[in-house]
Amino acid sequence: MSDKASDTGVIETILERLNDYRLPRLLELKERVGAGEAITDNDMQLLERVMEDARAIHPVIDRNPEVQPIYAQVTALYAEITTKAVENEGKSSD
Repeated sequence: MSDKASDTGVIETILERLNDYRLPRLLELKERVGAGEAITDNDMQLLERVMEDARAIHPVIDRNPEVQPIYAQVTALYAEITTKAVENEGKSSD
């Protein structure tokens, strides 16, 4: 099986997981941290899984430029959530 054919299956699986599970949870988390809430242990586990997945699929993303904008958007969302969560944590410890 070629890299491209293998990549297609991987990309389909990743996008399905993103649409069905990860993105809704990330958007809900973004809303909560935007409202000033602290993140929970479950939230941290989600963020860790998202980053682990991002590192694992990076070679596939590099070979498939058509999905790079989606990867970049999810990475930016992750950064936005973590930045706000750190701000919230700082406010709660004051």
